[in-house]
Amino acid sequence: MDYRKTGIIFDIDGTLWDANKQICDSWNEYLRINESAYGRFITYEEMEAVLGKTMNEIGDAIFPDLAPEDRKRVLDGCMTYEVEYLKTNGGKVYEGTKDTFEKLRTAGYRLFIVSNCQQGYIEDFLLTSGCESLIEAHLCFGDTRVPKDRTMRILMDRVGLTDAIYIGDTDGDRLACERAGVPFIYASYGFGTVAYPRWSVSTIREVPEVIRKLALR
Repeated sequence: MDYRKTGIIFDIDGTLWDANKQICDSWNEYLRINESAYGRFITYEEMEAVLGKTMNEIGDAIFPDLAPEDRKRVLDGCMTYEVEYLKTNGGKVYEGTKDTFEKLRTAGYRLFIVSNCQQGYIEDFLLTSGCESLIEAHLCFGDTRVPKDRTMRILMDRVGLTDAIYIGDTDGDRLACERAGVPFIYASYGFGTVAYPRWSVSTIREVPEVIRKLALR
């Protein structure tokens, strides 16, 4: 395996941090200030159930009672407000994340992030976690407007990767990797459930060892 052309790609929510509370709080603050006529607020349970989905899927799930044009307006407003909110109210970064990035970089791997989030969200994670210098590039649904498997392949083409390994926490991540032809490592400490994953980690600190074994295959 050529390390210079091999990338380790990470999901964010449930893989690198837990920002469920902060996202939910930001949405409710936006709704209270700007959409008081809507008359309801989002629970932490509702938000956790949709983290990792595309923005369109989240809007359909959280605001099913709104007409499409109203749903888009409210969703866009919530997500724009969220990005600004997270700049000063970051999520809880999983212990060992920065150390793991540094170990992988030292081993010669190139590090990336691919997520179904909106533009600005990955930047918020990098800013508040102090990991900006460790991630070479990132891409999200807000950039590409295509499913995660295609976003993954777009990023790989842009940065010249011939091989990649993806770490995520949902079955949707597993399916995206299957479609993209990329090995998947299940972050079992996250929000989702994956039945019988081929490779898994119970903490992010285990990622370098699992990748080392994969590289030797």
